[in-house]
Amino acid sequence: MNKQTSQRNPVLLVHGIFDTGRVFERMVPYLTQNGWAVYDLDLIPNNGHESLDKLAHQVANYIECNFPPEQPLDLVGFSMGGIVSRYYVQRLGGINRVQRFVTISAPHHGTWIAYSHQGAGCVQMRPDSAFLEDLNRDVLMLKQLNFTSMWTPYDLMIVPANSSQMPLGREVIIPALVHGWMITDIRCLTAVAEALAEPVKQISEDRQFEHTLHSRKSLQSNDNI
Repeated sequence: MNKQTSQRNPVLLVHGIFDTGRVFERMVPYLTQNGWAVYDLDLIPNNGHESLDKLAHQVANYIECNFPPEQPLDLVGFSMGGIVSRYYVQRLGGINRVQRFVTISAPHHGTWIAYSHQGAGCVQMRPDSAFLEDLNRDVLMLKQLNFTSMWTPYDLMIVPANSSQMPLGREVIIPALVHGWMITDIRCLTAVAEALAEPVKQISEDRQFEHTLHSRKSLQSNDNI
């Protein structure tokens, strides 16, 4: 194993609505063959009935149970999973340990398709929802890490398609003809690998202190169990 490969962070993949971790059946081997340790989880329920903030707690719990508190991570969220991941990063302390964050066809500004379902999670993914407005109000905090948003202008699940755009970070447009193809298209897989291979931004002293403090609190919490 070369030095570059040994320094790569583990990668957690977070799926979208009606999916499970198996939806990444092409991405997992692709990243694994290129030197990453790749993980995924199943969000339960996956049908939009549960609120996205509660699903984000499942992401937080998975990370706490599977990685030591000092271990930095990279995060890839597809569709609904991109918003769930954003909540983890922006509201549950993920900003202190995630170094690279990639969203793929995520409805950052909502999708009209969410009106076809009355579940709590779908309501939160509607345009101008209070949930999305809250996340977007301090979206600039994502400048602290390597952020990449990927989307296709032909998306019929994210309507309008440019709802996947973000006002910061790196943007990659993949002209995939179908929403689900975004995580199987070789152009997207290549772009994800490139984003995960980018050198991380220099961590500020304040953020380093927050990360160290968060790690110590996690260790103390584990000691009290």
